Amino acid sequence: MDDLQLPHTPRRVSYFYDPDVGGFAYPYQHPMKPHRMRMAHALIGSYGMLGRMQVVRPRRANELDLTRFHTDEYIQFLKTITAENYMEWTANKKFCQTDDCPPWDGLFDFATLTAGSSISAAHSLVTGHSDIAIAWAGGLHHAKRTEASGFCYVNDIVLGILELLRVHARVLYVDIDIHHGDGVEEAFYTTDRVMTCSFHKFGDFFPGTGTVSDIGKGRGKGYAVNFPCRDGFTDEKFVEYFKAVVGKIMEWFRPGAVVLQGGADSLAGDKLGVFNLSMHGHAACAAYVRTFNVPLMMVGGGGYTVKNVARTWTYETAVAIGCQTQISPDLPNNEYLEWFGPRYKLEVLRNNMEDYNSSEYLEATKEKIFENLRGLPHAPSAPMARNSEGAERKVWKGDDWSDEDSDIDDLDKRISGTLLVFPLCGKFGSWSFLYFRAIARQAH
Repeated sequence: MDDLQLPHTPRRVSYFYDPDVGGFAYPYQHPMKPHRMRMAHALIGSYGMLGRMQVVRPRRANELDLTRFHTDEYIQFLKTITAENYMEWTANKKFCQTDDCPPWDGLFDFATLTAGSSISAAHSLVTGHSDIAIAWAGGLHHAKRTEASGFCYVNDIVLGILELLRVHARVLYVDIDIHHGDGVEEAFYTTDRVMTCSFHKFGDFFPGTGTVSDIGKGRGKGYAVNFPCRDGFTDEKFVEYFKAVVGKIMEWFRPGAVVLQGGADSLAGDKLGVFNLSMHGHAACAAYVRTFNVPLMMVGGGGYTVKNVARTWTYETAVAIGCQTQISPDLPNNEYLEWFGPRYKLEVLRNNMEDYNSSEYLEATKEKIFENLRGLPHAPSAPMARNSEGAERKVWKGDDWSDEDSDIDDLDKRISGTLLVFPLCGKFGSWSFLYFRAIARQAH
């Protein structure tokens, strides 16, 4: 974790935050708590970091923005579903296969907020306003084109990456949430323009995908990287293999921009997690990606012990700015200070759980990934796209952009003719069962 101690060159950091985000609430006893973003924002502000970034209230995404990836029918369904017509939701398995994404008041507004945050962050990078763009409200990586999944209704990450693709020939997506980034991987599984890399718990665990052999298909074969992990992953091993794999990908793929999903459920003590990472181990991944000096978009994701989510995203905001060695481990006074007792420290400590990730297993997994990467050309030959005015609507079709009535098949021709105007301004099958099972496990 030496990257956390190195002097950092200044970066222009933009921070996207909508103060309404903490007012949304999933149904009673649901483990996802949007309030964690409000707690993180208060803590970031109490450390004086807001004055060191461009703070932007993002515009909410509209239906046109959302349907650049999701179908019109699915978005209309999200707009009309409410807690009152819940039976329609449960009966319509077309749009939700499990009960981990129930309807609730404000759902669609929340979806437009999270999507707008990530699209705005991406736009600040492609326009050159920022070197690093932070959108902690984003990171909901499980949503599919026509389906809610894993607490996620709209895939803001995919929408953000699509914005980056309008300027950058190649985009790398890296995911350190404890759950496989299946929705993002699926969206780009057949293209060589986006490489996805996910470090996640694999086995009897949601979503059950992301083996080391899942590498993409067609034109995208080799451009999906998965590092399936076991329970108890600790800082030293996690950071070592994260650096090895991401470093090799950066060398091989040479992306024009990177999106880092910083799901905090990989932290020790998370209510739904099984890893054993400290705050510093988690943040070391962000610090390492920052060293490559490419446009970087940082989004949130999972995280169900809310005080630790707030701590970690605060510290990783400091990493983005480059001031992490200057902030006190003692939490400053803020409106949520009582949530951080009894120690009131900027820390997430490891526990004494066993690490089942043997060196032999980790080495074998790394070598398999390297073998797959060696079969790829040293970066795809796609030229840099150029934007133009007067564009027609374009929709992502999995491997390419498409006019809904167009016969053009070349991705670069499609992107070169588009311009997005966006001004700056069943995670577990039954979530309730596993939520209480996790609490019971901790109690023993």
